[in-house]
Amino acid sequence: MSEVLVVVDHVDGAVKKPTYELLTIAKRLGEPSAVYIGPADKASEVTDKVKKYGAEKVYVVDDAQLKGYLVAPKAEALAQLVEKASPAAILIPSSAEGKEIGGRLSIKLQSGLITDAVDVQPGDGGAPVTTQSVFAGNFTVQAKVTQGTPIITVKPNSAAPEESEGAGAVEEFTPTISDTAKTAQIVAAQPRQATGRPELTEAAIVVSGGRGTGGNFEPIEALADALGAAVGASRAAVDSGWMPHTFQVGQTGKTVSPQLYVANGISGAIQHRAGMQTSKTIVAVNKDEEAPMFELVDFGVVGDLHTVLPAATEEINKRKG
Repeated sequence: MSEVLVVVDHVDGAVKKPTYELLTIAKRLGEPSAVYIGPADKASEVTDKVKKYGAEKVYVVDDAQLKGYLVAPKAEALAQLVEKASPAAILIPSSAEGKEIGGRLSIKLQSGLITDAVDVQPGDGGAPVTTQSVFAGNFTVQAKVTQGTPIITVKPNSAAPEESEGAGAVEEFTPTISDTAKTAQIVAAQPRQATGRPELTEAAIVVSGGRGTGGNFEPIEALADALGAAVGASRAAVDSGWMPHTFQVGQTGKTVSPQLYVANGISGAIQHRAGMQTSKTIVAVNKDEEAPMFELVDFGVVGDLHTVLPAATEEINKRKG
């Protein structure tokens, strides 16, 4: 079977859920191989985790000469590894960094790039076929790379991780990093303050609030905590200063594709819909029964979110208890 490279998404060796989703997708296309770029002393821990999801091989790239810089050294390392391994495809998490790596890698390899795929399936002739939501979410398209090695970035929650023990054979790879790749250096970094909630773009459930909250996000946050969900916000809520931009879902914010998206007090302007309409199930709460969001939803509640959400949260907590 042809080898399919999966770039491991991790924080200091702690593997994130999108990696397991990509390994599951890779099994459809060929033989999954994980590419870990990080501290060498975390390699065995990462290997133990990814082989449970089908990784037959784990390429370990010690990041000693890569860390402290932006993504250019990672892209250069990946390009050299691809030339060595000659994979059938490369799957990368569709984060801001992942998409930049994909773009740089595409240029280096003279290969086609598809970003923000929500599904990847085997295609006729060997090239994977992707599904994407494009043009502000107005169209769903299928596409495939027609030149070089397919490079595909995949949105979180595009597949359910499936455990399947792989060999997990470790192969160390040492790239040669050019001085050109080191011309942009990180001079300071500040860890994001932990909220105890999942990352917005990776969460299986997202509860968002808009103008209808009136600036009071307490009902949104309470429901999110009851569901184990991430909190999101519309552009109107962010522009009003009620929530930071990091919470914004939409065309000029973050794109999410959770299993469940709950929109509260959000009218449903195209700007917002573009960032969330690939969600598997959508629920809206809005006191305006003519709100455009109701055209998109699977379930809708016409009512005041300040009344509906506390009641829903209470019932959820009661059932959990």
